Amino acid sequence: MTLTPLPTAGAGAEGLAALEARLRQDLAWLELPARPWSPPRTHDGQPVLDVAVIGGGMAGMAAAATLKHLGIGVRIFDRAPEGFEGPWATTARMETLRSPKQLTGPALGLPALTFRAWFEARFGAAAWEALDKIPRLQWMDYLRWYRRVLELDIRNEHSVARVLPRADGLVALELRAPAGAHTVLARRVVLATGRDGLGGAYVPPFAQALPRTAWAHSSDAFDYGTLRGKRVGVVGAGASAMDSAATALEAGAAGVDLLIRRADIPRVNKSKGAGNPGLTHGYPGLPDEWKWRIRHYINVQQVPPPRGSTLRVSRHENARFHLGCAIERVEPAGGALRVHTTRGVFELDFLVFSTGFRIALGSRAEFAAFAPHVRYWRDRYAPRAGQEDQELSDSPDLGPAFEFLEKTPGACPGLSRIHCFNYPAALTHGTVSGDIPAISDGARRLGQGIAALLYQEDIETHFANLEAFAEPEVFGDEWVPAPPPAA
Repeated sequence: MTLTPLPTAGAGAEGLAALEARLRQDLAWLELPARPWSPPRTHDGQPVLDVAVIGGGMAGMAAAATLKHLGIGVRIFDRAPEGFEGPWATTARMETLRSPKQLTGPALGLPALTFRAWFEARFGAAAWEALDKIPRLQWMDYLRWYRRVLELDIRNEHSVARVLPRADGLVALELRAPAGAHTVLARRVVLATGRDGLGGAYVPPFAQALPRTAWAHSSDAFDYGTLRGKRVGVVGAGASAMDSAATALEAGAAGVDLLIRRADIPRVNKSKGAGNPGLTHGYPGLPDEWKWRIRHYINVQQVPPPRGSTLRVSRHENARFHLGCAIERVEPAGGALRVHTTRGVFELDFLVFSTGFRIALGSRAEFAAFAPHVRYWRDRYAPRAGQEDQELSDSPDLGPAFEFLEKTPGACPGLSRIHCFNYPAALTHGTVSGDIPAISDGARRLGQGIAALLYQEDIETHFANLEAFAEPEVFGDEWVPAPPPAA
């Protein structure tokens, strides 16, 4: 047996070809993908997918790859053009990823599928040793390669207009695509729709009274070049606030004032300190009280902005950090904004809200058919006094395969056929459905759960196939029957 050698340093295209050969060999040795086993289905002559995944970013691809390796038919639908799925090459503005470079991410236990293997194949081992953090656009290049080498079925420029669970064991997806509107049927649907996947960007209520041309959320697709020469305020102190402030400064803003409500910027990333295999695999089985306590503590402590992102801002002389600076009100004033804060009044031309996201299924038109029937954590758990947390209360209460549960049993048949594989699953399952560190663990939990459900639903068919199976392994010519013993 001869292993395909790993690419040599600086091998470039040749090294990448060798890595891909290694990956193909690994998959073959592991007999992946498994042979299809789920009985094909049609409905009124229309093919039915085993699983449809909405979202072709990292989480969606990891989920689809796992399902494919388990022998399950899966197709991804993403609204972005090919190669621009997820935020990395569109709305993300960081220079590098926060995560340590050595994390294996969506590699699903395959060494040849890791970012490190891809990077060393392209640039060599010495370049890997010299690398500090992963550049954002390089991560996107890796994900594009991931899609190609795993031959994932992704339909780009497909927007989901409605997700409709049905009582007949199917979910209908009403899609808009360049070729026109059409409907796809699937037995299971996975929502891999990102950080804002069950709601949207959160902005303070007072923003709604301001001209929309005077503000943006940090997650908006927005041309920061339009801020050249302007006085910009950034609300917040997290990673996205630093990235937005730095991008505005680099685009030529006259100045950037960071309006930070807290008296100090968080210093310690508690999520990083908690991360270990025990938490990943033990969290789902914890009592509700412990799940809430862990997630609430991390929310309250908040995640600090990366050091590099903060230095990217502070190296500009026209960047100002205002701590203990809560906004009281904002008034339009002759084309500008008068921002009243606990530290005085700021005259600004534009505000960027880096104020996070909200979970609000009802605000998404595509989920309107089932949103009122979803069971949330507020329906199952009342926290202790002092541990109230809106984000946690609004989080969906999910089953073991990330499936939505009904608030009122029987009110929305088919709801449990929709699986929530995005950030709001964190309270039920831990951070295994959106962040890089444990995304492979989450994808395997999801995939194995869906495989079990599909098999259980078709048990009569699978048993009939078992009865009908007639591939002989012994042919009867392997022995000669002995004569009966003499009387």
